[in-house]
Amino acid sequence: MSDKVGIVIVSHSPDVAKGTGDMVRQMVGEDVRVAACGGDPAGGLGTDVAKILAAIDEVYGEAGVAVLVDLGGAETNTEMAIEMLDEGRRDKVVICNAPIVEGAVMAATEASGGGTLDEVRATAEELSP
Repeated sequence: MSDKVGIVIVSHSPDVAKGTGDMVRQMVGEDVRVAACGGDPAGGLGTDVAKILAAIDEVYGEAGVAVLVDLGGAETNTEMAIEMLDEGRRDKVVICNAPIVEGAVMAATEASGGGTLDEVRATAEELSP
């Protein structure tokens, strides 16, 4: 599995993150590593840099990681998490500018077919207006 791009879903809502991750797994199977994180450290609405880092670590492989985020705060915290990675890993983690649910499904579909990190991001971002 580590030869395929991993997918991370970051939402302000733990339920949205988990539900999106479950949907992706149901649609593409277990060929793609998927991690979902949501909620602030206390379990309320928000995001948490430590949770995002853990999710990236969970799915990280040489092919890289594509991250889907729901709102601006999720993107900001994901950018901070990426900056905290070792330099060699940092270059293999990208944020996709795409709707979180549809983008995650499309990204995982591309990843399951062996798409590169750039191809996975491009496929997800085709859904952006």
